[in-house]
Amino acid sequence: MKLIQTTNARLVFHLGPREKRSLLQLLKLYPCVPSAHHVLSKTGQVPNREANQRLLDEALAEQRAENKQQLHALLADPRRFAPLEAGARLSLSRGEAEWVLQVLNDIRVGSWVILGSPEERPTDLTAANARHFLSMELAGYFQMQLLEALAGET
Repeated sequence: MKLIQTTNARLVFHLGPREKRSLLQLLKLYPCVPSAHHVLSKTGQVPNREANQRLLDEALAEQRAENKQQLHALLADPRRFAPLEAGARLSLSRGEAEWVLQVLNDIRVGSWVILGSPEERPTDLTAANARHFLSMELAGYFQMQLLEALAGET
């Protein structure tokens, strides 16, 4: 994923065919952070804890549904990924790029949580957990590309 054009309003990237497929498959994993991961307090010392936790869960579910709908719209837009001879051109507004960063962060953190929140690369990669490790690493790669583009460090 390489930044090929930037303006005050838009970022345009070139993605190779494999990068495009990887990004599209990765974004389909959203949402990835398990719902039970978000708790109001780890100590449990919150007034009306159950009712407030329920409100948090409902708000998060609503936000995830909106994000998922927005993500489907973004991916369904035929102008979003303009075909090139060697891949595709991805065009995002700066706001869209920041929003995609949030989606990618959910996928990265969610994959990390599913892996058991390891401090280092899991040494016991299996067929069952390797896809979560790959998702975590790919999300990090795409996040870095977007962050560098937004910061102007191409």
